[in-house]
Amino acid sequence: MYPVFKRILDFLISLAALAVLWPILLLLGLTVRLTSPGPALFAQVRSGRGLKPFRIYKFRTMYTTAPSDTPTHQLSGAQNYITPLGAFLRKTSLDELPQLWNILRGDMALVGPRPPLPTQTDLIAERARYGANDLRPGLTGWAQINGRDELPIPEKAALDGEYVRRMSLKFDLKCILGTFSAVFRARGVKEGR
Repeated sequence: MYPVFKRILDFLISLAALAVLWPILLLLGLTVRLTSPGPALFAQVRSGRGLKPFRIYKFRTMYTTAPSDTPTHQLSGAQNYITPLGAFLRKTSLDELPQLWNILRGDMALVGPRPPLPTQTDLIAERARYGANDLRPGLTGWAQINGRDELPIPEKAALDGEYVRRMSLKFDLKCILGTFSAVFRARGVKEGR
């Protein structure tokens, strides 16, 4: 029963957030465009619920010459690809705000395992052991607030599996509150190898 309620709640929250935050989203988009060449938004194919591919949206934080199919934490010299504004957007997670659109559409949820790139086969295979690939991916999640990019794949997948087992309104609220703390401290953000 909770998954149905969760989807309704995700839809209503993302709709309300987009209605309230649109001036900030517009301002951030314009600032991205004015501070480095290229589009304001970055779209990338990710694996969604049941590994169905979808396009995720973020504010562009890297130069257009950056590899688009490699997770940033795996790039050598990742700092060379990140724009000055992008570094701020990534540290504060403001680059993720366009994903409210993905949540509204039903590609994502507010809370769940983060959507992997289709090339992250090791993470996808490890998550399959826990049933984490069967959920809508989240804007934030249990693994996200417990180490994020610093976690080894087996640990990240195990945390996603723990989310699968404990998924509830109470646990989602715990993840959301933990996200504010993690973002404030910029905990778990790793830029490059």
